Amino acid sequence: MSLVSNLFLLFVAVSVLVYYIVPHKFQWLVLLCFSYIYYLAGGVRYVGFILFSTLVTWGIALAVEKAEAGGSHKSARNFLVLGLILNFGMLGVIKYTNFMIENLNALFHMNLRGMEILLPLGISFYTFQSSGYLLDVYWKRCDAERNPVKYALFVSFFPQILQGPIGRYSRLAHQLYEPHKFEGKNITRGFERILWGFFKKMILADWAAVFVDAIFDNPDQYSGLAIFGVLFYTVQLYADFSGGMDVVIGIASMFGIELDENFKRPFFSISITDFWHRWHITLGTWMKDYVFYPVTLSKWMGKFGKWGKKVFGKKIGRTLPICLANLIVFFVVGVWHGAAWKYIVYGMYNGIIIAFSGLMAEHYRNWKKKFNITGKENWYHVFMIIRTFILVNISWFFDRADTVGQAFHMMKLSVTKFAPSQLLLIPAGKEGTAFTPYALAILAVGCIILFIVSVLQERGMKIRESLAGLSLPITVAIYFCLLASIGFFGSTAVARGFIYAQF
Repeated sequence: MSLVSNLFLLFVAVSVLVYYIVPHKFQWLVLLCFSYIYYLAGGVRYVGFILFSTLVTWGIALAVEKAEAGGSHKSARNFLVLGLILNFGMLGVIKYTNFMIENLNALFHMNLRGMEILLPLGISFYTFQSSGYLLDVYWKRCDAERNPVKYALFVSFFPQILQGPIGRYSRLAHQLYEPHKFEGKNITRGFERILWGFFKKMILADWAAVFVDAIFDNPDQYSGLAIFGVLFYTVQLYADFSGGMDVVIGIASMFGIELDENFKRPFFSISITDFWHRWHITLGTWMKDYVFYPVTLSKWMGKFGKWGKKVFGKKIGRTLPICLANLIVFFVVGVWHGAAWKYIVYGMYNGIIIAFSGLMAEHYRNWKKKFNITGKENWYHVFMIIRTFILVNISWFFDRADTVGQAFHMMKLSVTKFAPSQLLLIPAGKEGTAFTPYALAILAVGCIILFIVSVLQERGMKIRESLAGLSLPITVAIYFCLLASIGFFGSTAVARGFIYAQF
């Protein structure tokens, strides 16, 4: 059931209606029922996987808490390790078995058969969410949930299950379980957010995808468009993922539930580190809290730091453990994105840049002093944004290309060949190339609107609060224009599922 389908909108409307009709004490049960109905609609066979993850982390979290209460820290740690192995083991077997088989065949000239495994919907997201809960119980950041049915809702809440955001139990659970009175402003704010998400998805992402698919699927045929391919992919990926988040957060708002923001205008970033503080924020914070800090504070990392100080001196020795931890984090990020070497290269590319920046931080500061750069100059800020944008777009080659080799091939084409006129040879919509100029115009106007809104938000303007202050006729006119543009222009492109719903 696609998030942009009429059936899904009807599903949401019915769920919201039932949620506010039933007695308040049953509201969380309504959410649970509709969450499992939504998941069942994707395939009955998938339910076993989410039930397994739910029951494993619920039961082991209780065992961890009981062991800690009894003073047996070792037993608690053993239970934790068992839970993580079972949880991530299931994810690993399902998502990476065929990848391992392919590499074994290539390395040892074997002829092992791959397994026909269908990837359950949202498995990466609910695995990370439930594992984060298990670790939080172990570190005493939250109490273990006694009610398995309530915990099942935390794992399966239907707006977020396919593509996040990755929720924290301490922030999300009480919102799911506590009663909510009907408030018109929640419905209005939710509708506004959903509408904006649809605009980004159907006007920008789906139209950009037409050109992205054509260029990346036929790089030699459109050899002069490699640079356009990655720029269009930037539009597609951001509009698709952030648009999906808008829809998800908007739906949750209608229930009176506030989900974590997952994007903060990432293309205004001034470094790769800053970019990951603004892009897929909940994944970044998850990696920071559950991978980066545990690795950095581990005993073996402490020994590595001492070795680094002896060999390279105190300054570099202090930085090396952080650099290594960042490399580990982004290796995990790459693996999380998919079972292919291109994703690992994508992750390591980001990790290497961040690690190198850490090692060179003092040199950067000295160079800035030498050239009398304070960092507050407007031109320098713009330079940093453009530099980061270029570095990010290079990483997208690995993310979107079919293979690492194709990614490098398209990088080469992007600096050796340039033929923008080839864009007009790409068929767009039902009318083929005859509609291509209009498709490009739609994309251009959509990007301008998105850019203006982003600039206003970056400057501190709260768009929806400003809309609320407008007169009713003007507000209605804005809603109508958005709806009309989605209905008229969005229907022309081929409808596509959300990219991150595949994870």
